[in-house]
Amino acid sequence: MDIVIRQAEPGEYETIGEITAQAYLQDGFLTFGGEDDWYFAELKDVAKRAADAEVLVAVHQDRILGGVTYVPDPGPMSDLAGPAEAEIRMLAVSHAARGRGAGEALVRACVDRARRAGRTRVVLCTQPAMTAAHRLYERQGFARRPDRDWQPIPGHDFTLLAYELTL
Repeated sequence: MDIVIRQAEPGEYETIGEITAQAYLQDGFLTFGGEDDWYFAELKDVAKRAADAEVLVAVHQDRILGGVTYVPDPGPMSDLAGPAEAEIRMLAVSHAARGRGAGEALVRACVDRARRAGRTRVVLCTQPAMTAAHRLYERQGFARRPDRDWQPIPGHDFTLLAYELTL
């Protein structure tokens, strides 16, 4: 499949947000409910992410397959990145487009951007139940970093798993 990875255009933000939010919802990754979950609204708000990071989109024959948020350095959109690190966030591929290489292409594009920018590592965090994503990251050379796992919501027993790729 000929997949193009490029910067998302503002006219695509709604579609990317819907793909991302629905992927999390349909896969059961919204911890505190369905469409009422606060994170559902965050996933849909691509314009907010694009203001502080790069939103990349995977496209095949003018059809959006998925997207990812590439955070080039620590800042408002980073959860985990330290100095000289880039971060990957909110990777999602529509259910209909899975298994075609879009997720891998999006991850590779982020790694390539980080390498060109002279970053030393690419980091990300993921939920324990996101086992397909874990396999994808590990195939791309990412390794688990349990020492960087963290709990985003104080008072809740919900831990995000950290992964890291040294460049």
